[in-house]
Amino acid sequence: MSKQPGSSTAAEPDQPATEQRAGTPATFPSDETVGAAHAGSRLAHAPGALALAVLSLGWLAAMLWSTRAAITSAAAGVTAISLSAYALPGVITAALVAGAAVALAATNRLGRATLRFLAAVGAGLLVGLAAAVAVNLTYADNATTNTIAGTTAAAAIIGGAMAGARNARVVGGLAAATLAAQVFVVLFSRARDPLSDLFGAGDTQESMLDAAKWVSRTESLLAGLIAGLVAYLYLAWARRRAERRDGVAAELRWPGYLVAGAGAGLLLLLTEVIIRVGGRGLLDLAAALSEADQVAQTALGTSRVDNGIWVLFVGALTALILFGRTLGPRAVEDEDESDS
Repeated sequence: MSKQPGSSTAAEPDQPATEQRAGTPATFPSDETVGAAHAGSRLAHAPGALALAVLSLGWLAAMLWSTRAAITSAAAGVTAISLSAYALPGVITAALVAGAAVALAATNRLGRATLRFLAAVGAGLLVGLAAAVAVNLTYADNATTNTIAGTTAAAAIIGGAMAGARNARVVGGLAAATLAAQVFVVLFSRARDPLSDLFGAGDTQESMLDAAKWVSRTESLLAGLIAGLVAYLYLAWARRRAERRDGVAAELRWPGYLVAGAGAGLLLLLTEVIIRVGGRGLLDLAAALSEADQVAQTALGTSRVDNGIWVLFVGALTALILFGRTLGPRAVEDEDESDS
């Protein structure tokens, strides 16, 4: 069967096209094709961005408030330094998510890539400046406060720059997954002592370390499962909203689900990079308090990296498996028999 030049046997899922058969006159694109192309042009739209921004800002404010409460309740300055170093990763991750979510809400209707990126960076900068001012006004005026304020502002700007990506749905799923995982980690802290006993923590230091290792792995596994599930649910919800709004959904391919599912782990690893660059002075100060503090800071850094890797891979696999279960059998097109 002969085909006219430029015709195709199968259209890409995110680029619908009409097939022009041999012997038929050329026609203008149908309304359905135009609607599908319009849906594809809205692939960058992230639904629920405003609600996600409000929740992320609330979570950042809660992390800053809890950190301030822990520091001010410390009786001695050395304890405040240790608590600041311990709380800094949670604050940085919350700032990354808040910067990305606010930037998504601010740039959701922008179409030009350059304008979108600049506006996203500007939104992240505003979030960072607001957080830094809040820290400087409410925390004690010392070097520790300046470190927390500076690294928080930098994290918010980086999060805003991430929201300038072409496909904002993936960034939205990534931010939602990270926020859900961080909320779970805080809630999970209440179950650490019972789980330590369950995993055999005894009076010896070796048994306590083994139990703590298993508790940490359990936390990372569950956080990764939650991150992958939330990322998938967000992207599936975004697709259904596009179907209801435009009539044709611009289908997101599997790499988008992979990145969104792995996003929580990626942000945790990015948090570690920001801490070791911008918050290096605070970590060194906390490690210099005593030999035990030095060992503790080293162990905490290794644990955070391991946790990020676990969350990354488990979240990515969870999102991909859930996405794969929605795929039906590949459609097989009927082909005309050739001349006998």
